[in-house]
Amino acid sequence: MLLIEAIAELYPNTTRAKIRRMLTEGRILVEGQVEHKAKHSVEAGQTVEVTDRAKGKEAAPPPATSAKQHRLSIVYEDEAILVVNKPAGLLSVATNKMEDDTLHSRCVNYVRLGNERAWIHIVHRLDRETSGVMVFARHERYKSYLQEQFAQREVHRTYHALVEGKPAEAKGTERAWLVEDRNLRVKKVKPSFQGAKEAITHWAIEDSDDEVSLIHITIETGRRHQIRMAMKALDCPVVGDDLHGAETNPLNRIALHATALEFLHPETDDPVRFEAKIPFFSN
Repeated sequence: MLLIEAIAELYPNTTRAKIRRMLTEGRILVEGQVEHKAKHSVEAGQTVEVTDRAKGKEAAPPPATSAKQHRLSIVYEDEAILVVNKPAGLLSVATNKMEDDTLHSRCVNYVRLGNERAWIHIVHRLDRETSGVMVFARHERYKSYLQEQFAQREVHRTYHALVEGKPAEAKGTERAWLVEDRNLRVKKVKPSFQGAKEAITHWAIEDSDDEVSLIHITIETGRRHQIRMAMKALDCPVVGDDLHGAETNPLNRIALHATALEFLHPETDDPVRFEAKIPFFSN
């Protein structure tokens, strides 16, 4: 029996997403040893334990990546995935206008330095204005497995935003239903509105002064402009985001960054976490 199935039998009311999170956090013990792999084989008679707090090692750190000359900021690469730090202002993938320079096209050009027939598969996207961690798949089967994790809300995504002002509360959750109009503008609507999609954004103040606040954000859904709409709802728009009410833009960019991405590696099923330093804030 697979470990994830064994835990599901022990906790029938717990979702698979929560079980995978337990594995990532190092809370699952098999015969007293921390086990991260969801597909680890559990034999009859073995003891499986779920602890309240993580024991042993955290999510497996990635090995050092090779350094090559290219137009990418590579966070990590192996035979299954390519993780990069996307710059602000660059499209993740081409639109129907068929732009030549996108993050995806740069990744394709990079892998073809070694094999002219190589390809990189798109797993998810970041808005043009957002910087930060993105993962691409080197094979179709890895793409499917990663996208399934995104669809099942099993990928842990962390963002940071520099916002104008300071929220009234120290932390909270913004739940909204969003829809895009014909001009691709995102609007907040009622749940019953045709085409509306739920957006769940958890946030907490990490630092602040008299003018701005650094907000730590995790999202359960990945809707376009989700975080920017959530900050607007707090009356604290993201710095530089004049579309949603920002009045300042000292950085000449929208101050939103995808700081970390955590998921199960599509080849090994090990939990891995990749990070990119916040470009617009330093302690």
